[in-house]
Amino acid sequence: MKTLRDIMTTDVETCTPLDNAYEVAVKMKEHDVGAIPICDAGNIVGIITDRDLALRCIADKHPGSSKVTDIMSERLVTANPDMSVDEASALMAKEQIRRLPVVEGKKLVGIVALGDLAVRDESEDEAGQALSEISHSNENQIF
Repeated sequence: MKTLRDIMTTDVETCTPLDNAYEVAVKMKEHDVGAIPICDAGNIVGIITDRDLALRCIADKHPGSSKVTDIMSERLVTANPDMSVDEASALMAKEQIRRLPVVEGKKLVGIVALGDLAVRDESEDEAGQALSEISHSNENQIF
């Protein structure tokens, strides 16, 4: 059985609580990603998604200099590297999330996106099911 350690991205771009919304947006653009974890001394303290930028920053008419801490999601759903891919898929569907930070303790060691689940043949149904359930989420989506 594959674990998250087998499929997670380990070279994760992060920002710190001292950064601002503009810096987060630039990293998203430069690295073609939709989420940037916020870490303090390597410990994950939040995450900002492209949705967070749109709804909590732009739509609320905050300038690009908005503090990261004002727009990040602090309620984190995380996994450990030894969690099975099947368990992660179920967790992502249950929590209505598209990205799952992978931590050891509080240290960010990787991230798994919904698309990562689809790369292995036997999980295509699970990834499709997770996407279907996530796509039907309500406005209380975490990230």
